[in-house]
Amino acid sequence: MEETNVLQEENFLGTEKIGKLLLKFSIPGIVSMLVNSIYNLVDQIFIGQGVGYLGNGATNVTFLFVILCLAVALLISGGGAANMSLNLGRGDRDTAERVIGNAIVLAVSAGIIILVIGEVFNTPLLRLFGATDAILPYAVDYSRIYIIGIPFTTMGIVMNDIIRADGNPAFSMITMLAGCITNIVLDYIFVFPLQMGVQGAALATIIGQILTFVMAILYMPRRLRTVSVRKKNLRLNGEICGKIFSLGVSAAVNQITMLIVQIILNQSIIRYGAMSKFGADIPITVFGIVMKVNQIMMSVIMGICGATQPLFGYNYGANKLKRVKSIFKMTTLVTFIIGLLGMACLQLFPEQIVSIFGQENELYNEFAVTCFHVMTVFIFVMGFQILSSIYFQSVGKAKNAIVLSLSRQFMFLLPCILILPLFFGIYGIMASYPVSDVLALILTIVLVVRESGRINKAIAAGCND
Repeated sequence: MEETNVLQEENFLGTEKIGKLLLKFSIPGIVSMLVNSIYNLVDQIFIGQGVGYLGNGATNVTFLFVILCLAVALLISGGGAANMSLNLGRGDRDTAERVIGNAIVLAVSAGIIILVIGEVFNTPLLRLFGATDAILPYAVDYSRIYIIGIPFTTMGIVMNDIIRADGNPAFSMITMLAGCITNIVLDYIFVFPLQMGVQGAALATIIGQILTFVMAILYMPRRLRTVSVRKKNLRLNGEICGKIFSLGVSAAVNQITMLIVQIILNQSIIRYGAMSKFGADIPITVFGIVMKVNQIMMSVIMGICGATQPLFGYNYGANKLKRVKSIFKMTTLVTFIIGLLGMACLQLFPEQIVSIFGQENELYNEFAVTCFHVMTVFIFVMGFQILSSIYFQSVGKAKNAIVLSLSRQFMFLLPCILILPLFFGIYGIMASYPVSDVLALILTIVLVVRESGRINKAIAAGCND
């Protein structure tokens, strides 16, 4: 009976209309990505309205703690969930349960280590992350509370990935939504009626994360379908940990790369912003707002692109290469249209978007509008690069996938941030984004055209369609 169900699912992946498949697989991914983006954005909206742009600057600086936390959590959760699925596929439930136990202990340990480091070296780290003299007091107030929630964040991410791998993505999505909604409600209460400022926003965030963690930990002992959490497996094993890290490292590397680029970006913004009429505080705040607003649109695109992974994998493995091409073409078109609509909104309504984060002086508004116009002009091409990277990962071409995932941030954006401001000052940092978008697009086209030629030859040679 179990084998029949698997075959029916495989037939569904290989025969169902592509539009239906994309819709079915996209919605949970889009919701998950949006929840993560909204978490970061909500604090900025309430702080901008209730505290001002210096408070927003503090959340942008502290966001690098979030990236660090995500890097560690994804290292453990991605590797843990993948190993769990592999072992269950082999029929080795005992090893799968040992993986779960080790992943939980690693998540707790990593969260506590980050908490201690963040509290002991709080001010030096915030300086490294880009806190100016004016922003630093707000950043310290926000980060010291936010950091307390990091162990709950890492454990929540790891346990939700285990629940998802166990076959219940809906519950994982519900826990994240519950935490996000709680954060929004408490943000308003703490920032406005209770007048707690940035500390209130940080407290709202960690309460939301703790709720997600509590829901997940109450679920796991009793409702996991394929495995159980056993006390005997809560003992670290070097071999198991090595396997977890080996499969989770690619996701962690992306986050670490982002962290490095963000540190260099923030330091460059402070340096060249101080040389401009805008000063350092306005640019460090605005750049963060632009990137987080842009992330809302990218969350939708990434959710759609992520949905193609099982579709590419199954159909490529079944030699249904014409179907693979159709999935790629349809997803490219959908993400291109969404990207164009998002770009149009950011280009046409920057003043209205900026006002959501608080009304500031003319100099602030001038810089924010210019930032939106310059930085987001080519964002509609990013969906093609994300989709292409997922395609190569899905069909086993890891080298191309890694090159594409690292190209925009590390190969193109970072050199642009270091070089262009030498000639154009703070505007050169803005221009780094569209320039790196175009360069990444060119590289993606080269790799995709080469792959398309290979696929066409295979189809002509008689592969099934």
